[in-house]
This record gives sequence, C-alpha cells and structure tokens, in this order.
Amino acid sequence: MKNWLKTNALLSAVVCAAATLGSACAQTQSTVPDYMNVIVGAKVPDAAASAKQNILALNAGMFELYGEAGTLVQSSMLAQHPVILGLFSGAGGRFILYRPGQPPLEGPPVPEVYQLLKSVGHSVMALGVVVGPHIGKQHDVSFQPSLLAYRERLKAAQASLDNTSMPVEWRDNNRALIAENIAFIDKVTAGQTVSFADMQDFAAKQKDRLKLDIKWAADTQVKHWMGVLADWKKQLGPDWSKLYAASNTIYVARQNNVLFSILAQFFGPNDINSRLILIETVSFTSTPQDMLESLTRIIADRTVGETFFHSRYLMDYELMGGDARDSIEAETKARGMTTNLPPKVPFGSHQWPTLVTPGPGPTSLADLP
Repeated sequence: MKNWLKTNALLSAVVCAAATLGSACAQTQSTVPDYMNVIVGAKVPDAAASAKQNILALNAGMFELYGEAGTLVQSSMLAQHPVILGLFSGAGGRFILYRPGQPPLEGPPVPEVYQLLKSVGHSVMALGVVVGPHIGKQHDVSFQPSLLAYRERLKAAQASLDNTSMPVEWRDNNRALIAENIAFIDKVTAGQTVSFADMQDFAAKQKDRLKLDIKWAADTQVKHWMGVLADWKKQLGPDWSKLYAASNTIYVARQNNVLFSILAQFFGPNDINSRLILIETVSFTSTPQDMLESLTRIIADRTVGETFFHSRYLMDYELMGGDARDSIEAETKARGMTTNLPPKVPFGSHQWPTLVTPGPGPTSLADLP
C-alpha cells in the first residue's frame, strides 16, 4: 500500500511538472476553496509597513528586557541596601523596612483614633458634595433618600462615641460635628429647595470643629511614624547611610506630603531626590511591589546615565527635556510668543520635589480666616 501511494504521488508530480501553466493540474494545485477566503484574503503588509514594525518592535522588546533585568537589579539592590517604603493608606499610611537577608518588617499601624477622626471629618465634607448639585433646584428631592439613609449612620456613630478610644475633648468635638450634620440633613430634607445660604451656614458652623479634627489626626499620624522611624534608624545603625527610601503620592497630596515629610526628617538635605525619592502615581494607593519596581528602575537608570553620558542623575529627568526646551524657545520666538519656562535646574538637584517658592497667601488651614 505504501509503495502504491509513493508511486502515485511521483506520477502526479511528473505530470504536473510537465504540464503547461494553464493546465488543469496547475488549476487544481492553486485553487483555494471559498471557506478559506477570510484567511487568504488578508492584506499582506507592504515593505514600508514591515520595516516600520520591525523597528518599533525594538522599543516593545526593550520593556521585556527591562523587566528581566529589573528582577535581577531589584534582588541585588535589596541584598546591598536597606529600603523603606512609605505608602499612602486610609489608615494613616504604611511603612515597610526591607533589610538585606531578612524578611520585610512592616511598621505597626497608626492608632485607630486617626481613622475615627478622619471618618467624622469626611462625613462633614461629604454632605457638601452630596447636596451641592441640588442647590437652588425647586422641588428636587432626588437626593433625600440617600441622605436620610446616611442620617441613620450618623445617629449610630453619635451613639458610639463614648465607647471609642478618643480623649474626652475629642469625643465632645466629634459629637458636635455629627449633631450638626444631622441638623443640616433635617433642614435640607424638610423643604423642597436647598439654598446656598443653607450650605454656607452649615460650613460656618462646622469649620472650626473640623479644623480641630484635622489637627489632631495629623498630630497622631506624625508622632506615631516619627517613633517608628527613630526605632528603625537605631536598629540599622551605620547601615542607615546606605538606605534608600521612597513614598508615593498623587497630585493633590504632593504638596506637604505627610509621609515624605516625615521621612525627610531622618535624612540630610543632600539626600532628597538622591536616596529619598517621592514617586508620583495616578491613584492614592500603590502596592509595595509597584513601589519597589519604580525605585529599582530609578536606581538602575542612574547607572545608564553615568555610563553613557557621565551624569548619574540625568535619567531622573525627561531625557529629551533639554533639547525640547531649546525647540520650544525657538518655536515661541518664531511665532511671536512669550516663552513660559521655569529656570534651568541642574541634574541631581536636592530641592524638595514640591513647590518651594514663597509668596503671598495662606499656606495652611491655620492661615485661613
């Protein structure tokens, strides 16, 4: 049987080879059934498109290489340097200490009273957000069911205050805040229209009490983490000089960032942006692994900057920024525009990574009337 198949195939090949281009055999070999049209109908990229993809693939492949190298660099970094991560959380933050050859050490949480103060404070400001879109709209009661449901939560919280760890003064302040919340809800749900005057009156009554809660929460958070970091610095001893530290922030928490500011007290001014780094993100929270990967990338890229351009901190900055700046200046001049750029700052600047230029106007809640 096998010999017959081989012989038959050989004869077919000989016949096809001897046939002309327009023969029936050639048509049999090249004809594609209709069901294959969706496949063979695909347009093959031309030479230019293929060339483009071949070159762009280098950049895509670069991230794979970075990922592979990053894993090795991160292991090397943690084997040689202690690292502290300060991560935002709704509970007052997290601090994690990584020590060479030892498991990560997570700092104890901020005392729970911080969260209690923050929760009551948020309840006050949340009412302004909920009611705001309905101000001045007659017969608009669409917000009332959710607000009345929240009123029950406020009543439950008010009844629970004496069973919390708050000092008496703090409990009394929060009791007054919650009571005013309830009174405001009763007022805006009793009528058919919410007025802006109602909102202003509510804010005026709550403002000073709210400031106290914010002050007490900040003091609780700072005292706690200062104590934790002081203990860790003592544990590390001389190795503290090799420590890298980073904290995360989104835009609204960038100025006066609490965790970064606390860390800065345990570093010298020249360590800012060198061993102490503020990593900006697009969300309040980041995972420890995300933070470690960002820190690893920053540290690794510094070796690239030094090797290729003899500047250790070059890669901390937008690489094309200098040339783009020159182009912006040339373009604005050509278009008759005024160039709007900040002063040039040297690579490796140790300025705080936040706004540092003084000027008129309030700079804290205490400065506000």
